[in-house]
Amino acid sequence: MADLADSGTSAHAYPPIEEYGVVGNLETCALVGPNGSIDWFPFPHLESSTLFAAILDADRGGQFRLAPTAEFETDRRYVDDTNVLETKFRTDDGTATVTDFMPPVDRTDHPREVLYRKVSCSRGTVDFDVEFEPTFDYGRAEANVESVDEGVLAEADGERVLLETPIDVEITGDRLVGDLTLEAGDEAWFLLRCAATENATTDPEAALEETKAYWSDWGHSCDAGDDCAFEGPWHDYVVRSQLVLKLLTHAESGAIAAAPTASLPEEIGGIRNWDYRYNWLRDAGFTVQALLNLGTGDEATDYFDWFMDLCQAADPEAIQPLYGLHGESDLDERELDHFEGYRGSSPVRIGNEAAEQLQHDIYGELLLAVDEMCRHGRALTDGEWARIRAIVEYVRDIWEEPDAGIWEVRGGDRHFVHSKVLCWAALDRGLAIAHHGDHEGPLQEWQATRERVRADVLEHGYDEDRETFVQAYETDALDATALLLPVLGFLPFDDDRIQGTIGSIETQLVEDDVFVRRYDGDDGLPGEEGSFVLCSCWLVDALALSGRVDDAQSRFENLLEYLNPLGLMAEEIDPESGAHLGNYPQAFSHIGIVNSALYLGYANGNETPGPPPMGVRLGEPNVDLGE
Repeated sequence: MADLADSGTSAHAYPPIEEYGVVGNLETCALVGPNGSIDWFPFPHLESSTLFAAILDADRGGQFRLAPTAEFETDRRYVDDTNVLETKFRTDDGTATVTDFMPPVDRTDHPREVLYRKVSCSRGTVDFDVEFEPTFDYGRAEANVESVDEGVLAEADGERVLLETPIDVEITGDRLVGDLTLEAGDEAWFLLRCAATENATTDPEAALEETKAYWSDWGHSCDAGDDCAFEGPWHDYVVRSQLVLKLLTHAESGAIAAAPTASLPEEIGGIRNWDYRYNWLRDAGFTVQALLNLGTGDEATDYFDWFMDLCQAADPEAIQPLYGLHGESDLDERELDHFEGYRGSSPVRIGNEAAEQLQHDIYGELLLAVDEMCRHGRALTDGEWARIRAIVEYVRDIWEEPDAGIWEVRGGDRHFVHSKVLCWAALDRGLAIAHHGDHEGPLQEWQATRERVRADVLEHGYDEDRETFVQAYETDALDATALLLPVLGFLPFDDDRIQGTIGSIETQLVEDDVFVRRYDGDDGLPGEEGSFVLCSCWLVDALALSGRVDDAQSRFENLLEYLNPLGLMAEEIDPESGAHLGNYPQAFSHIGIVNSALYLGYANGNETPGPPPMGVRLGEPNVDLGE
């Protein structure tokens, strides 16, 4: 385990973020630490309050720990290409494995709201400590824990969970403790039933085998000799990223969470702690591209239908930057003052007030996703086109206004270059969708506005003296989002202004040839943050599509070395220590990995399963309707 600096509490109570594994059932997720402790588990849904939250407060958050009594070393892995997690403990006296999983909710053979923990011994004898301390409503509700015929029942404020345990236990207040001794060949099961399913029969071994089969059947696969778009030394990391994205997908709605956690810090001890258990519409375009090229068309369609329904339910001006996974719009941000935060990082926030911000880039992201679906064969209904047309018309009205931007700065609205370019993209993709789908609309007006936006960005968003695009009008700050300009088709990759911008970002935002910071300059918040994994992927993309393929591949392979041994990545990386920062695992980071592998594959001559991805449609000029 990595050595942690003192943060005002016991450092060993907080494992490094990157040492956690994650399991889930397509409704919620649990984080399992290297010490056999489940330290994060919202229920019944990902955005619900928690049963365990020790990752945010080691003393008050609650946990469910199965770990050897003696000192141990740990190895961890997912079973093949599944989301079944194995933690192997080695002591001087023996070896034992804890297997954690939840059956996906669309498997009807077994109760869907059960967290399974299997303990098996393969060598010698291993004594286990068992600790079960559920906390309800982020530790704010007083729990009652008592023995019942079926096991141990914990309840508070009408919520209840049942732990089926094979051992005798001692209950002290709201905490259960016990011990378990296993010899080679022995196994034991702990079943945490998280709903009123006490009378449901369960065959744990059958549930395990069916869960393995579900994930193995679902994931991306290709045989030797197949033309795979993701061929390369990173192929297995792409498959794991796909499995992460599926794990963050809500089965009922199709929405994809940005991460399964809340308030993991971007700076240890700092205040940049946010709740990411929601879906950001800004992720739409590149998410759809990743899912479609991975061959997961059903998931791409479900996600597409979900956000199109959101657009239908609200006028364009009322569309929010983010929503709950069931489409909830009220994401009121609150602080949990009774939690100390991960390693003393406070405040601990739940909810996210960014839902109330103006972020004009979301309209471009939505149109990118629609265009991507159409290029893969999706025919729009008249109703869908009407929604899209209304969005493009709205963009014509608001593109000149300032906004909070993609990074959700809290220092006031500005004229962000990225937001302007995404408004341009909304108009550009609207024209393309209308042109190729033979849809009606005021296309001449859209084209005229598109050219006005482009001219405005080139005049006010480009610094001719420094030969680079800047973050916002009337500022010197750089922003990694400028790496997306050629990917979006705003300018070609060989344009001197694009190459100058890439060079400026390499000089000012890149550290150790791997890590890319989001931006420089003030963002209205104190403290620092790590490098943003997605921005590092954007640089890989820009280099690969600029013809610097060897450079791009080297940077990508170096970045992948910071994946944890399970293939998981947080939002950010500390360039000095290599530690993961921010919420974890992060969907955007894994989307970046998938798309960078796709672009590198394309640059190396691999065939894509559908039309060329964004950024390599260089032979397709922007739709021009003439005068």
